Amino acid sequence: MSHSLLNRGEDPVSFENGLLRLEVTSKEVIADNVISLTLRHPLGEALPAWTPGAHVDVHVAGADGEELVRQYSLCSDPANRSVYRLGILREPASRGGSSYLHEQLQVGQQLDVSAPRNNFELREAPRYLFIAGGIGITPIIPLLEQAERNGAEWALHYGGRTRTAMAFAEEFERYGDRINLIPQDEQGFIDLAGILATPDPDTLVYCCGPGPLMDATEALTAAWPATALHMERFVNEVEANQSGDQAFQVELSLMGRTITVEPGVSVLNAVNAVGANVPHSCQEGTCGTCETIVLEGEPDHRDAVLSEEEREENEVMMVCVSRCKTPCLVLEL
Repeated sequence: MSHSLLNRGEDPVSFENGLLRLEVTSKEVIADNVISLTLRHPLGEALPAWTPGAHVDVHVAGADGEELVRQYSLCSDPANRSVYRLGILREPASRGGSSYLHEQLQVGQQLDVSAPRNNFELREAPRYLFIAGGIGITPIIPLLEQAERNGAEWALHYGGRTRTAMAFAEEFERYGDRINLIPQDEQGFIDLAGILATPDPDTLVYCCGPGPLMDATEALTAAWPATALHMERFVNEVEANQSGDQAFQVELSLMGRTITVEPGVSVLNAVNAVGANVPHSCQEGTCGTCETIVLEGEPDHRDAVLSEEEREENEVMMVCVSRCKTPCLVLEL
């Protein structure tokens, strides 16, 4: 499955170094520590098309002046290509990204933003179960709206610390009892065990939120069909003990050369050092920009993008963090 840029070559807007410079047209506090940003092209041109579940990379200034790249889900209407809307939580341990957007960014300023990417697309199914925690609601909004347009059955379980911390909650009122809002201080945690107790081959589960919520959802859907669960993580929580990393060979099939990737060096940096020019962004295994086709060999997947099914297929890998379980990888580079 490809997680490539959406319609990059079909859009009239111009990219500079792979980025669009967009104007902030509105900035609004919509929940505790959550703002909504609306972005548009300075000349009013149509923005690159996207599908529900997509995110963009936003380039902002870090606390020490370095440029940071942060991924934020699009939560506007894909049919309206005049604007992008983002929901942004102020992270308690922010290194400058979210704190800059919350505290310093002003309406009228411009931000460098990538074309949309989608690692969280809505697959066709008769029924959907959406589970969201906190700011994880942002990619769920257009997903459930697409499910509604498709005429599918669906339900949303949306948890937050308090009602005032639950962004966009008012937008769901029109859906009635298909929405289950669960403020933790009033009702406790989402009853995942009850919700996921009975595997249903006709239901797909879409989950986004804090790591513990997604970990629990993953564990409780272990008995469900392998393709039932779909998650969007923006923090790579894959544990990798790099002390045991070994050197391995990478053959670049299109360039006709083989290189050695040493311990402590990423595949991304190694192949780009010899001119492969693999595009990249987060370098943390969360955005999917560096996805590369694997022709031979078995990758050691350490990303937070691919599903377990996609990892087992071994058709692609994220070369910024993943390595190799076999002596050699052959990549389509």
